[in-house]
Amino acid sequence: MEIFYARETDGGMAFLDPEESAHCVRVLRHRAGDEITVVDGNGVMMRCRLSDDSPKGASAEILERTEGWGGHPYSLTMAVCPTKNNDRFEWFVEKATEIGVDGIVPIIGERSERKVFKTERSRKIALSAMKQSLKSRLPHIEEPVSVKDFIVNSGTTDQAALKLICYCFEGETERKSVEEVLREVPEGAYITIMIGPEGDFSPEEARLAVSKGYIPVHLGPSRLRTETAAVTAATAVYLHFFK
Repeated sequence: MEIFYARETDGGMAFLDPEESAHCVRVLRHRAGDEITVVDGNGVMMRCRLSDDSPKGASAEILERTEGWGGHPYSLTMAVCPTKNNDRFEWFVEKATEIGVDGIVPIIGERSERKVFKTERSRKIALSAMKQSLKSRLPHIEEPVSVKDFIVNSGTTDQAALKLICYCFEGETERKSVEEVLREVPEGAYITIMIGPEGDFSPEEARLAVSKGYIPVHLGPSRLRTETAAVTAATAVYLHFFK
């Protein structure tokens, strides 16, 4: 199934940007009058008829809209420290988008080895993964922020949200498994999961998170790389709601 992305819709029309237009017209050789499938990145799939087959700016008449196409019954934000090898973080972005995630926040911790993050490149990877996995909602990828700023700005304890931090804590506090914490989480829940860098969060960062309502969790006995832990956590949420 071919999926195209329209950043812009207006009334009964969907407009493809030059990159999507070239793929639609030059690569796949669609012509005016062809029916195509377009998503808007906000949860809507549109059955359309191509009206202008310009490879620099194609447009299509919207025939039918389907809300929530390829969606999931939860809201998940993954706050993950970028890995030293940027390819590994980009792999996480791709896989998390395929699984089902609503937001990705690159967080820079005291022990992070990577301080620079290419936001735009990850956004392009997420767009490709959204179309490949037959989804209509594009995850929002934020600009990098420090771990402490993210924790503080995510608020204090909120009964309407579930906030988890994956950290060893070295016996300081009891941790639950992600599966155990998710057992009582209803559909529509807002979930945030924090994953630290290769050297883990600092003790100060972890304690701050707990003081702001984050629940300490673990992902099992294996020692996981940052990107593996992030994908494992996203998968646990997905499987909880799609049993």
